[in-house]
Amino acid sequence: MKQVVQNYKSGELAVLDVPVPGCKPGGVLVRSAYSLISTGTELMKVSEAGMSMLGKARSRPDQVAKVMQSVATNGLPATYRKVMGKLDSYTPLGYSLCGVVEQVGTGIDDVAVGDLVACAGNEHALHAELNWVPKNLYARVPDGLAPRHAAFGTVGSIAMQGVRRGEPQLGDTALVIGLGLIGQLVVQLLAASGVRVVGVDPDPVRCELAERLSAAACGDPASAAVEAAVAELTGGHGVDQVYLAAGGNSNQPVELAARLCRDRARVVDIGKCRLDLPWNAYYEKELDVRFSRSYGPGRYDPEYELEGRDYPIGYVRWTERRNLACFLDLLARGSVDVEPLVSHIAAFDDAVETYQRLKDGDLKAVAVLFRYPGHPSQAAEAEAPAVAVPAVRRAGGGVSTPTGSAKAPVRLAFVGAGNYTTSMLLPHLARRDGVELSTVVTTTALSAANAQRKFGFAEATTDLDAVLGDKSIDAVFVVTRHSSHAELTRKALLAGKTVFVEKPLALTEDELAGVLAAVEESGNDRLQVGFNRRFAPLLQEARKRFGARTGPASLRYLVNAGRLQHGSWYLQQDTEGSRFEGEGGHFIDTASWLLEADPVSVYAVATSGNEGSGDLQVVLRYPDGSTATISYVTTGAPGFPKETLDLIADGKVLRLDDFVRASLFADRGASGKRWVSSRLPKARDKGQSAELAAFIKAVRTGGPMPVPLESLVATTAATLAVRTGLAGGAPVTLARAR
Repeated sequence: MKQVVQNYKSGELAVLDVPVPGCKPGGVLVRSAYSLISTGTELMKVSEAGMSMLGKARSRPDQVAKVMQSVATNGLPATYRKVMGKLDSYTPLGYSLCGVVEQVGTGIDDVAVGDLVACAGNEHALHAELNWVPKNLYARVPDGLAPRHAAFGTVGSIAMQGVRRGEPQLGDTALVIGLGLIGQLVVQLLAASGVRVVGVDPDPVRCELAERLSAAACGDPASAAVEAAVAELTGGHGVDQVYLAAGGNSNQPVELAARLCRDRARVVDIGKCRLDLPWNAYYEKELDVRFSRSYGPGRYDPEYELEGRDYPIGYVRWTERRNLACFLDLLARGSVDVEPLVSHIAAFDDAVETYQRLKDGDLKAVAVLFRYPGHPSQAAEAEAPAVAVPAVRRAGGGVSTPTGSAKAPVRLAFVGAGNYTTSMLLPHLARRDGVELSTVVTTTALSAANAQRKFGFAEATTDLDAVLGDKSIDAVFVVTRHSSHAELTRKALLAGKTVFVEKPLALTEDELAGVLAAVEESGNDRLQVGFNRRFAPLLQEARKRFGARTGPASLRYLVNAGRLQHGSWYLQQDTEGSRFEGEGGHFIDTASWLLEADPVSVYAVATSGNEGSGDLQVVLRYPDGSTATISYVTTGAPGFPKETLDLIADGKVLRLDDFVRASLFADRGASGKRWVSSRLPKARDKGQSAELAAFIKAVRTGGPMPVPLESLVATTAATLAVRTGLAGGAPVTLARAR
């Protein structure tokens, strides 16, 4: 299928061929009929992409701060690879469309194949021929409403949420500053609510359009006509609400708002304009400044948007989806008219030219629609058959074998292509001799296309079963979100593939048992978990210098994990497990490797009573009496190193400082002995390259896997035991791995 994309690094716009997205549970696959260009938000994004790197940095100081923090934590080279990887990728455009349901995922019973729906979301209602849309981001289009009008659903919801935040009442007077697409819709929604509206915009054409669509008066922000209209309509008191629907760097909108408001009026920010509030003016009138967050309650909540968990209507009357349905109803009843806003309808194939004309100013428009090829009439759509689902190819049993020839490339498939994969794994494999990146599988079409373009995959797809059934693929990398690791690993093992799965291997004891059952059923134990730290060159050298132990050891491992940003999927504990369950295996594996044994018991305590938040202390006991204490903290200073480790035994102390420096102190009589790593490495090397090399060698030769299966299972079991230990308040004894 085709999709409109942009490279944020170069500014390039393209209509790209990408795989068809899969129809996942909890949503529907929609074939686009019309999609709407947001002439505000999207053109701002297009313009930013055309800036120099310095210009991009100046426009997004918040992102620059994140980059600097990443440099302090992960080092300059790793941060550079990650940032450039994200910038030099195709990103999607679009977030408002209307289309026909072609396939219905499990758990969906409110729409059927052939239904016309309006869709929302900058990850789900893209300028693409097909989109997978979760339940709470689509609404059925009322009978008789034209598809091109229903495509306004998302921007209409944005305008509606802004109006709701202003709490207008019958007889109020409102000022709408900015008469672009959102502003025009706000004007109509206010008028439909019995509010008299004054509009402000420097473009006389837009002012005239707003007056035709029910504004009482409109004018240039600098003209006396606007103030005169407000004075006449309000008896000199000032407006009851101001809706800021303007963009740009001028502070004029917020200053004008203060001047024309009555005492204790409400100022609602819908757009993205400068907000240097003049303190005296806002204080003296005690103005109520409010923000309107996109389409309504539910926005940016993954449980609502992705998992379909609705808010009870008794507590949240208007959600994203209810706003969308309400706006469609207003359109169908004629209370809002979007036809006069349609300045241009372009063929989807002409998307690049259309954006360029908008950017250059050759096409002056309030609203522009893309019309997709082959869209039948609504009547014909109702009779259209369901999309044929490709037959699932079942993989045969058996275990993958070595490639046979030392010169034959090892053919790899990747399931997932997120930030860690594209910055820390694929760069090492793409330039490695004897490796062929065969297929990349993702649930979103564009991420697969990006990985294919950047790393040279032969194929990109959303069909996992076809990959598992491809006997030419030697190994499968499972690098998806944590909740899917165990099931995907189980499927790949049963398909006879050698498997590399990023940590964690499993999030529950049942998931771990399922993986082991797949090993037993298939006879395939060719498994590696991405515990890379034991492969770090600096740590390898330090352990060698430490030498053999004669007595028990004490190990202390401080992980300064830091706080997660709001919205991080790591916070989705109900589905993705706790943060420690997600990455704690790294540290347990490193400790066990240094102590050359698997733990026999786990004791855990958290400052907040659970491992989901606060600081966590985990004490591991080993067969020879050695102990390892892992302090996993989120409350430390961000400038402190992320990982520091001390190994103490036999009169020696090994110190590792964040994989950039290692030291060994040894008592050898009065003189003593000390070793410090001879030079700081150019970057923190946490072992990914060496780990991948060992894995590829095992696949090529059929030799032992880099880490024994028993150790992988023991580390995973110890990680999971932390939750049990916190709940019970006592040490948890671990069963020996089978």
